Amino acid sequence: MEQVGLGVLRGATFAGGCFWCMEHPFDVLEGVLSTTVGYAGGRVANPGYEAVCSGATGHAEVVRVEYDPLRIDYRKLLEVFWKNIDPTTRDRQFCDVGSQYRTVIFYEDEEQKRLAEASLAELNRVKPFAEAVVTEIVPLDRFWPAEEYHQDYYRKNPLRYGMYRAGSGRDARLAELYND
Repeated sequence: MEQVGLGVLRGATFAGGCFWCMEHPFDVLEGVLSTTVGYAGGRVANPGYEAVCSGATGHAEVVRVEYDPLRIDYRKLLEVFWKNIDPTTRDRQFCDVGSQYRTVIFYEDEEQKRLAEASLAELNRVKPFAEAVVTEIVPLDRFWPAEEYHQDYYRKNPLRYGMYRAGSGRDARLAELYND
């Protein structure tokens, strides 16, 4: 782990559908030092976008968040994750369909596992959704960065990103789920 200030840089990995849409919500948080989009949870070493999109590799599109735990804690990252996904749909998010778009919290240690399970238990306790929560919580085996053209897509291609995001139904569904 890399040292940052007096703290130790930590990583967190989340799958929430299209990785282009998951990067920005974390990038704007105080204490998040970087985000990298990529792939996790599959059976093939060093997968590429085309292979992952085919659904044949078993990977999910993910965002890896590097953060300073002295400035932001994992619980806050979990809150942001939940507010940016529809946790009630299996193997899809909004207009994107396939297991590569499933929702997953990939934990990196027992503390992350405990906190992720507690956040899921709280959602199940308060039952804010009509449907059951189907988001998985699994150990991170390996993270593979996506191709460079996918990194910071919302910054590099704001017009295309905006059109995709608006057309995907993501924002409308999130507003419906979270009464925003």
